[in-house]
Parts: sequence; structure tokens; C-alpha cells
Amino acid sequence: MQKIVLLFIIVLVCFSFTADRLQKKPWISLFDGQTLDGWKVGANPQTFKVEDGVIVVNGNVAHLFYDGPLRQHNFKNFEFKIDIKTMPGSNSGIYFHTVYQESSWPTKGYEVQVNNSHTDWRRTAGLYGVQDVKEAPAKDEEWFTMHIKVKGKHITVKVNDKLITDYTEPENVNREASMKERVLSSGTIALQGHDPKSKVFYKNIKLKVLED
Repeated sequence: MQKIVLLFIIVLVCFSFTADRLQKKPWISLFDGQTLDGWKVGANPQTFKVEDGVIVVNGNVAHLFYDGPLRQHNFKNFEFKIDIKTMPGSNSGIYFHTVYQESSWPTKGYEVQVNNSHTDWRRTAGLYGVQDVKEAPAKDEEWFTMHIKVKGKHITVKVNDKLITDYTEPENVNREASMKERVLSSGTIALQGHDPKSKVFYKNIKLKVLED
């Protein structure tokens, strides 16, 4: 009898462990470290190149959109991690809930600012034009990790595990005309090339899909 009870307990523990592992969503890499396969850029594609396992962003205004197979590059609730290094005076950004656009600044979705010392006062990890950050949470010429999480109406942005931005979008939010599509919906991720004087590096790009 004791052997039967012990066997039952072992089976139950194994089942619980397996179920728990199945519930945990995996992190999926969006960048292979060698090419821009799975990504798409419109105007000024020369702004983006891959060197030594890193996406180097430097050139005229351009945006690199994730266009790969994961969820048909359409994400609603997710976590996103990326390692970033900025050079002095540089500006960039990470868009989410956006859609491919051939040129100019993306109109759809939110932009998380990447800027530690550019003349634009809006600093890294702020939601550009919505909830801005005035003090840079990271330094130029040093790698830092940005972690963006979107769940329902709630957005958080961390830098090196420190919470910088915590924002909940109001119900029936009403933006000014120039930002009318800066609202939560669903869409892809995009990296921004801001200007020829800005140079920013990105690597270790990964995403975890959360339940919708």
C-alpha cells in the first residue's frame, strides 16, 4: 500500500512540474545575430547593418520592422527584452503595436525612447510624448538591458531591472490629432534610425508572447 501511495505522489509531482513548465511561455529570439532576416525596412535601408552579432543603427531616418513568422509579427500582450548601447548625442527608439511604414516616423503605436544625451530632452525608457522621462537611466557607451511589458492597458519599461516607466492607458483615451494612433492595439516591433549623427547598437533581441 505504501508503495502505491508513493508512486501516486511521484506521478502527481511529475504531472504538476510538467504542467507548470507548459504554462511558462518561452523567450523567442527575433534576431539571429548574423542577418536582418525576418526584418523589413523601407526608405534608407543603409541605416541598418549587422556587425559582429550586433545591429548597428546609423544614418538617415529609417525604421526596421520585425516581419518574421512569430505570431505573424502581430503582438498584443508581450514582454520584450533588448540590449542597447548608445553613443554620445545619439537618439533612437523602439516602437510597439506598430505596422510597417515605407518612410517617415511611424504613426501607429507607442515609441519607447532610446536617448541618453541627445539634444531632445526626452530620455531613455519614456513613452515618447505620453509619459516622458527627463533623467537618463543609463549611460552612453555602456550596454544596458531594456525590458518592455504590455499587458492589457498596462505598460512597464525597465532598464537593468529598474522600473522606469509605469503607465496605464485610460479607457477611451483621446490623443491630439498628430498622435491619434498612439494607443494600445496590436502590431509589430520597430527599431528607429533617427539621424546621421546618431549611432546606436542593438543585440539579444527577444520576445515572450503573453496570453491575450
